[in-house]
Amino acid sequence: MTNVRYGVDDAVATITLDSPESRNQLDFEGMQTLSRYLASAGSDPDVRVVVLTGSGSTFCAGADLSAALSADAEGFAGSGPQALVDVLTAMLGHPKPIVGRIQGHVAGGGNGLVAACDVAVASQDARFAFSEVRVGVAPSVISVVCLQVMNRRAAQQLFLTGERVDAEAALRAGLVTSVVPAEVLDEAVAVIVRSMRLGGPLALARTKELLRRVPALPGAEEFDVASALSAELFASDEAREGMSAYLEKRPPRWAPSD
Repeated sequence: MTNVRYGVDDAVATITLDSPESRNQLDFEGMQTLSRYLASAGSDPDVRVVVLTGSGSTFCAGADLSAALSADAEGFAGSGPQALVDVLTAMLGHPKPIVGRIQGHVAGGGNGLVAACDVAVASQDARFAFSEVRVGVAPSVISVVCLQVMNRRAAQQLFLTGERVDAEAALRAGLVTSVVPAEVLDEAVAVIVRSMRLGGPLALARTKELLRRVPALPGAEEFDVASALSAELFASDEAREGMSAYLEKRPPRWAPSD
């Protein structure tokens, strides 16, 4: 069973996949817990940014294959895929920015978690594999999120070969945002988190919505949706505070105090 830890500190909710003995595999209960923690972070007004990470030498090894081979209805031959869909849709539609702190190896469904993060920072020693084809399945559910961020040629090669590649290859493929030495991973994540906290909470949520919706809109609707959102935001209390703070050369009320 995948253990998942949750904690909030200084406006940052950290969700940690914490079952290193099983390489942080995705089982039904663990995915349900992950979904609950994502919901908690989304509804908590004190949380501004979410960090998703893992413990041990593996970020996430994907599906629990032992459960998949059993007759367990909660395995990936049963309700497991829907549980993963619930996690990924919760991440994509989350009102807070989600930063992936990718501290170890990633395989199978773990790549979906990486792709669903708004920003993913990987340790230089991390390795990535879409290993599904090598065990007779396909990266079905995660293809929805991975193909949104990866370049097509790289996805074709990695999906079809199942080969393990280094973090720089994952960066070139578009799966991760940046790669840093392991010893500065926490610092790199902290810099991104602080930058996100400088943005207004409503502005960040609506920007995430734009990033998700605009690419899928027909050309005739893109500017209609964008202009309506722009008018809504400029009329908001948050925008009035932000613009006043800028003109008065002071931090807005939501900015970090340190």
